[in-house]
Amino acid sequence: MSKINETNECLHIAMYPWFAFGHLTYFLHLANKFAQRGHKISFFLPTKTQPKLSIHNHHPNLITFIPINVPHVDGLPFGAETTNDVSSSSYPLIMDAMNLTRPDIDSKLGLLKPDFIFFDFTEWLPDMARKHSVKSVYYSTMYAVSFAYLSPMARKLPPKYCFKEADLVEPPPGFPCSAITLRPREARELAYICSIEFGGVPLLQKNATSFRECDVVGSKTSWEMEGPYCDFIKKQINKPVLLTGPMVPEPPSSKLDDSLDCWLKGFGHGRVLYCALGSECVLKMDQFQELVLGLELTGRPFLAALRPPSGCETIEQALPEGYMEKVKGRGIIHSGWVQQQLILHHPSVGCFVTHCGAGSLSEAILSECQLVLIPQAVDQFVNARMMSLDLKVGVEVDKGEDDGFFTKQTVFEAIEMVMKPESVVGKEVRDNHTKLRNLLSKEGLEDSYIDKFVQSLQDLV
Repeated sequence: MSKINETNECLHIAMYPWFAFGHLTYFLHLANKFAQRGHKISFFLPTKTQPKLSIHNHHPNLITFIPINVPHVDGLPFGAETTNDVSSSSYPLIMDAMNLTRPDIDSKLGLLKPDFIFFDFTEWLPDMARKHSVKSVYYSTMYAVSFAYLSPMARKLPPKYCFKEADLVEPPPGFPCSAITLRPREARELAYICSIEFGGVPLLQKNATSFRECDVVGSKTSWEMEGPYCDFIKKQINKPVLLTGPMVPEPPSSKLDDSLDCWLKGFGHGRVLYCALGSECVLKMDQFQELVLGLELTGRPFLAALRPPSGCETIEQALPEGYMEKVKGRGIIHSGWVQQQLILHHPSVGCFVTHCGAGSLSEAILSECQLVLIPQAVDQFVNARMMSLDLKVGVEVDKGEDDGFFTKQTVFEAIEMVMKPESVVGKEVRDNHTKLRNLLSKEGLEDSYIDKFVQSLQDLV
């Protein structure tokens, strides 16, 4: 039991995350950790989204969902509330809608008067929080390495500067790992994304303002994995940086689907490849086909959870002619939701081909799967470099320097590199992965992080 619980000094924490399911669930996971220690949470959430998250609220007596009506914005479908309701091109409009909730959030903060409010993309919250004598916590759900790499403060950039491609090819001065760099195409893509206006403010400036104006920075990571990058961030700011630890969700209480479990067991220990690129990644047709052909080329059994590529409504439309006949009995391509945590921990699954989203990597690190990295967007490029070049717990698929194109051959080669028993690289990443997994799964580690986090918040009240 934490010291705060012993003294009955409980906190009241409000939360207002970006309206994307990944962010909403990460914040709710943290809310559950706080509530487990007796603290009260007021969680601002779009009205129609509440039923979808209720199952993940493990402490409804302490975590209260506060309904927020999301105003309609021209260009959004009527009733749209989160990024799951729209295509990626409409994400900025979701932020426009969030900006229109300011009067409602202002009123509710005035009535609730919490000790802290946790936020991420709404850069106007710190100023509003100060008005009500509430401290604001910028809570980052991305890895610290990406946060550090993209830091305008570390690069000594003026407040309203927008990144250019040349700015992002190399890391900022003093960055802990000089081997982590971006290819020109990746730097160009990141610079463009940072310049997109969300609610009338470029994304880079929105995050920089949030970072600069908040009272506390919180991060979903650990010193064991990202200590040098956390130290690098701390040097850039004059405010507390608090870590929550690994924050991997508890394994689902449900069992793996019986038919899938039976199919996996038919291949023996550690032989099956699992490939998943996240719920929002949509590949172009040519890249989709190169990926599935690379899986076929290995000759190994595989399960791929992929969205249909752009221009296709179904997976079947996108597959090369005769593909399913060639992989019959050893290959499954699924377009819906899968029980990822249970799949990663299944004894028959030995390799995870991942897009390097922070959530998927956190789950993968605590599994025994070998990691093949195929980043697709935003922070995933930097995540992949940390995993492959710094921590050396996985192998990244080679891509074209100019076009970022990967081939079936480069997919095949990366998988073979980690899966062949005689592979020197495979042994190195397996040994490093085992060491990191043992560090992060140490009994009591996450509880220790959360207790320290809560105590630091209590000291600030």
